[in-house]
Amino acid sequence: MGDGIFGPTMDLMRSEPMQLVQLIIPIESAYRTISYLGDLGLFQFNDLNAEKSPFQRTYAAQIKRCEEMARKLRFFKEQMTKAGLSPTRSLRSSDIDLDRLEVVLGELESELIEINSNNEMLQHSYNELSEYKLVLQKAGELFHSAQSSVAAQQSELEAYNTAEASIDSALLLEQEMTMDPSKQVKLGYISGLVAREKAMAFERILFRATRGNVFLKQSVLENAVVDPVSGDKVEKNVFIVFYSGERAKNKILKLCEGFGANRYPFLEDLNKQFQIISQVSGRLAELKTTIDVGLAHWSNLLQTIGFEFEQWNFLVKKEKSIYHTLNMLNMDVTKKCLVAEGWCPVFATDQIQNGLRRATLDSSSQIGTIFHVLQTKDSPPTYFQTNKFTSAFQEIVDAYGVAKYQEANPSVYTIVTFPFLFAVMFGDWGHGICLLVATLYFIFREKKLSSQKLGDIMEMAFSGRYVIMMMAIFSIYTGLIYNEFFSVPFELFGLSAYGCRDQSCGDASTTGLVKVRATYPFGLDPKWHGTRSELPFLNSMKMKMSILFGVAQMNLGIIISYFNAKFFGDHINIWYQFVPQMIFLNSLFGYLSLLIIVKWCTGSQADLYHVMIYMFLSPTDDLDDNQLFFGQKFFQILLLLSALAAVPWMLFPKPFLLKKQHEERFQGQSYARLDSSDYSPEIEPHSVSHNHEEFEFSEVFVHQLIHTIEFVLGAVSNTASYLRLWALSLAHSELASVFYDKVLLLSWGYNSILARSIGLIVFIFATVGVLLVMETLSAFLHALRLHWVEFQNKFYVGDGYKFYPFSFASLGEDDE
Repeated sequence: MGDGIFGPTMDLMRSEPMQLVQLIIPIESAYRTISYLGDLGLFQFNDLNAEKSPFQRTYAAQIKRCEEMARKLRFFKEQMTKAGLSPTRSLRSSDIDLDRLEVVLGELESELIEINSNNEMLQHSYNELSEYKLVLQKAGELFHSAQSSVAAQQSELEAYNTAEASIDSALLLEQEMTMDPSKQVKLGYISGLVAREKAMAFERILFRATRGNVFLKQSVLENAVVDPVSGDKVEKNVFIVFYSGERAKNKILKLCEGFGANRYPFLEDLNKQFQIISQVSGRLAELKTTIDVGLAHWSNLLQTIGFEFEQWNFLVKKEKSIYHTLNMLNMDVTKKCLVAEGWCPVFATDQIQNGLRRATLDSSSQIGTIFHVLQTKDSPPTYFQTNKFTSAFQEIVDAYGVAKYQEANPSVYTIVTFPFLFAVMFGDWGHGICLLVATLYFIFREKKLSSQKLGDIMEMAFSGRYVIMMMAIFSIYTGLIYNEFFSVPFELFGLSAYGCRDQSCGDASTTGLVKVRATYPFGLDPKWHGTRSELPFLNSMKMKMSILFGVAQMNLGIIISYFNAKFFGDHINIWYQFVPQMIFLNSLFGYLSLLIIVKWCTGSQADLYHVMIYMFLSPTDDLDDNQLFFGQKFFQILLLLSALAAVPWMLFPKPFLLKKQHEERFQGQSYARLDSSDYSPEIEPHSVSHNHEEFEFSEVFVHQLIHTIEFVLGAVSNTASYLRLWALSLAHSELASVFYDKVLLLSWGYNSILARSIGLIVFIFATVGVLLVMETLSAFLHALRLHWVEFQNKFYVGDGYKFYPFSFASLGEDDE
């Protein structure tokens, strides 16, 4: 597309040239073809069956089969997690095929389910017997005391009833005493365990439900017991309830069910109690041995699965992805071929064709796959070849928007400009060294850390380790220029240029200093630190420096837009967008930058605010003391007129020229190459290249009006936005100075080890928490905004879409 103009493109400057390819694959070699293309990872398939539901596609049954195997593998992973095991990477390769794997997974699942079921049953029995043993032990103690208490209460009640009763009731009592003893009501009891948190409520409701005609005794268990129903450890109480009558018994049983109380039988005979306890203890020992053997077998089986799990999981994912891709292909009318379409880089043509030939040979097919390049007007996907260093910078750009096919990639410049602008705001070589040490830890241990699961924040820091490394290196550089090491200046590059006029000034840092030797060779002179004029001097210097950096970066963005327009053959954008934008920006803020440099070089006392304001208000007035060079007044008038002329130059010609171009194209008066205009980032939005659509002049004109207003106002606001470099640099420096002077030095003034230790700890935590974490994040976000808004809006369209090739390499990264 642009090769005729520039020759081969850079790897990162412009995305790889892409082509739309049609593959006609014999059905007998389709599986191997897709598999080999997945190994290669350089072909993005288009879905030719988008109108069909997943169940209507050819290979729906195979995908369902793979999903069933994936479900079994997820079950195995849950079991391994429950056992505290993790899958291990086996060095030997597994040659198992899908059919054999399906059988193996089915057998292992059945065995695991059976083991789990048996273990649950045995554990349930063990927990019940454990509770039963506790009930037998505790209830025996309660029984006799409770029974004697009930008997005493009954005798008291009978005595009271006898004293208060009438003659009739005495006769009735005599009648009752003459009754058969077998017909008298006997005292019954129910024993069991209830959760301690429910014990009080259980007792109250039991009392109300039976109207007080029961006697309840409870004993607290010291240790929590495993509940047979839930399997959780629960603190419980042993209870025994004495009652009289069947109605009371039924009520007690229902309440036990409602409160989840487990009931266990209990015998009054002490000999039988001891006999049952010994039987239960023996049974518990047997169950414990059986459960331990079962758990050991369960653990061994899961360890065996763990050795092969990763390979099995990858194989199932691979098979599923192959059949999913095959479902995107169209069946030929002869039912003997599959037709595939997709995008691939031009450089990968030979590799893809070699893979197709190998698939044909390995599947013993007599007909080879046909590789056919299609001509299309569709915009291809964007593909940049990145490495572990450049990928993080590319992600920063892609977070704003994926580059349009073969437009200039901002990440080439972001590699340098992003960490540099960050460092302008974070300039302290002590803090830079701390960041560098932390990043080097990530870089030197990246192989080990890349295979581990880190937290969300650590994962982000690790993925951007090379960005942070560049930020740290640039911070050290700017820190040396600012001459700040945790806000402390050092004479690293020689002695200060300033000294005392005489002995009387002593250690004064505000008055009595004169220049006694050559200018400090690199960075800020250390004597500036602590003087009354330090803040005004640094404010002036950093503010002007921010404007210079901002104007330079905005000019770079406009210049890149020129190369974009030239690459796409869009001469309208060159003459009616690039040229007036350069004139407007540099007539105002380029001139301001020139004045700043001239003022620095000449040492002039001119007021630049006055010069810029009266350049607009009174351009013909004399400059007097604010004149920096000969002919400045005439030059300012010329620049002002140029800036005013650039606005209509941007606004009016382009819509009329686009309309003329549209009319000529469909009248056959001129022809343009598809690859030189159809991918133009400016022409496509105006609908001038698709069929015979009507040209909407009003829409194009409004779009151009908005674009012009946005640029004119943005030239002012964007330049002012770069003043954040000055503001954050000043804030960082002042915070570091406050922590050093008001925390560390203040505590060091006390003749106490405790006070000094506390001051040092507070200083370290404040430096790490505020300056190395919060300030780093703040400067990072501001640098990000300067690139996304102030820099990239000058040239970057960012409405493309990423190239996602079918690749098995990405299967390990995806969690199903």
